[in-house]
Amino acid sequence: MAPSFSRSKHPGHAPPTVEEARRRLAALGKVRLNRTQVMATMLTVLLGVAMVAQVRSNDEAGLRELRQTELVALLDDASTRVDALQREVNELEDDRERLQGQQGDAAAEAAARQRLESYQILAGTVPVEGPGITVYVSDPTSAITQTMLLDAIQELRDAGAEAIQIGATRVVASSHVGIGADGEIVLDGRALTPPYRILAVGDAHTLAGAMAIPGGFTDSLRGAGATVDVTESERLLVDAVHTPAEAQFATPVSPTAEQ
Repeated sequence: MAPSFSRSKHPGHAPPTVEEARRRLAALGKVRLNRTQVMATMLTVLLGVAMVAQVRSNDEAGLRELRQTELVALLDDASTRVDALQREVNELEDDRERLQGQQGDAAAEAAARQRLESYQILAGTVPVEGPGITVYVSDPTSAITQTMLLDAIQELRDAGAEAIQIGATRVVASSHVGIGADGEIVLDGRALTPPYRILAVGDAHTLAGAMAIPGGFTDSLRGAGATVDVTESERLLVDAVHTPAEAQFATPVSPTAEQ
């Protein structure tokens, strides 16, 4: 038991001398280990080393402790998992390629359909609708001439008209304006009789502005005594269609031939 340095509460007990206090402190500084304590210390150190080694070799020891049949079963299970994952990867890649192919086909189909619709509109082979203007020309004195009608078509085209119909005839790139045997205006072989009705699909405000150009179609007709009325519409139907004639001389050239 360690000696106490507390002051005695008994009045008859004398305090230790300086020399006695030094001897007691020296005794406390000396460590006395018996054989049992030494063995316990060594066992503790060895146990710590063993625990570290066990942690480091845990995985290897776990595999080494398995029997051959258990190792084979573990290997078979791992192989089965790998095969299942590989099949899933293959299925996902097939799905991706199929979806990409479908998207590519759909995009190509949409682009081809859009080009076809544009060509059909330009060729006048399908009815179209959209915003535009209606031009009514009352010409009781037959003041309109071939040149005036050509000017009207050109002014509408310059203003961005995507479809033009005069009377019951669709105006296309190959349309021809002429004069009939009796002096009447003929459009693609059809005689036009007043009052004239011109339909044009496009930006209505722009088309109406083109008809109001000073010295243009409207001014020329009004100067000759005709009456011109332009009406803008949000939805206009051009229902006349053009039947293209089969080309006799021109043939398409493939892109490879051009190169």
